[in-house]
Order: sequence, then structure tokens, then C-alpha cells
Amino acid sequence: MGDDTQNSALGAKHHRLRAAWQKIYERILKIRGEPREIALGMALGLFVAVSPTMGFQMVIAIFFATLFKWNKIASALGVWLTNPLTAPFIYGLTYLVGSFLIGLPGGNHDVTQTMPLSRIDVMLDKAPHILLALTLGGVIVGLPLAIGGYFFTYTAVSRYRTQIKEKLALQKAKREERRESKHRRKRNKKKSRLKRRRKVPR
Repeated sequence: MGDDTQNSALGAKHHRLRAAWQKIYERILKIRGEPREIALGMALGLFVAVSPTMGFQMVIAIFFATLFKWNKIASALGVWLTNPLTAPFIYGLTYLVGSFLIGLPGGNHDVTQTMPLSRIDVMLDKAPHILLALTLGGVIVGLPLAIGGYFFTYTAVSRYRTQIKEKLALQKAKREERRESKHRRKRNKKKSRLKRRRKVPR
């Protein structure tokens, strides 16, 4: 019974996360601006999202997007990669990568475990190393993520706009066809009336 409840809760979280990302994706497609600026804003937001700056990520992303004249909305949406559901996985990954690169013994697994208050001094003593690991891991993970996010966003936005243009062109062609058909019917009716008048004996 407990397993079923846990699986149901995990399924509900997965569904909510998927629905949220679907809404974000649809919002990205409808952002106004040049595809390149939108893609650059998204890349910036994704890079900031994996940095150990949770709580300030939105401000940082929008600040640099404004500075570089990239799309601010896209950068803010990219930051939402890190949220209460994904943060443990993202920061766990960046910490493992960073701790491996700076040579923390065994990935310092004891740091990720819950410590009693009597050992809080150990956590504070290791805080600079943890922050360094998270920062370095965030850069290593964030760079390919940002590059991939740029190309994905640029392609998605460009394709969406092409589809919209094609749809609008098709609608315009159909309107023109209906208008032309209406004019043809009017001309045919006019010709028919003229023919009938000519046939009437004077």
C-alpha cells in the first residue's frame, strides 16, 4: 500500500513537472523578438540555473540579459530549469562533477548527509570547498547545457515562426480563392442577365 502511494505521488510530481515544462516551451515559442536574441537569453538562463545562486538566479539572468541586450523573458524562463523538484538532482550533479575536479576525497559524501547541530562547525569549515565544487561543477555542466539550449531554442522558435507564416499564407490564399470565386459568380450572373436581355425580342 505504501509503495503504491509513493509511486502515485511520484507520478503526480512527474505529471506536474511535465505540464509546467510544456507551458514554458509554449511560452518560449510565442516570445516576441529575434530568434537569435531569444536563444541567447535562454542559453544565459540555463547557464545561471545550474550555478549555486538559487534565490538570486532570476535577478542575475535578467541583469545580464539586459546588459547584453538579449531576450529577458527567455532568460527568466531558462532559470526555471532549477526548481524545487529538480534542484536536488541538478546541484547533486554539479557538486559531484566539481568535487571530482578539485579532488575532494570520495566526493565528500558525508557533506551531503544530515549533520547534527553539534557538528555544524564541520559543515561551515567545508563550506568554501562545497561552494567551489558547486561553482566549478556548474560551469562544466552549464556550458554544454547553454550551447544545447541555444541551438534547440533557435531551431524551435524559427520552425514555429515558419509554420505560422505558412499557415497565414495558406489562410490568405484561401481567402483570395473565395474572393475570386465570389467575383466569378458575380461576373457569370451578370453575363447571364445580359444574354437573357439580348434574347428578349424588341
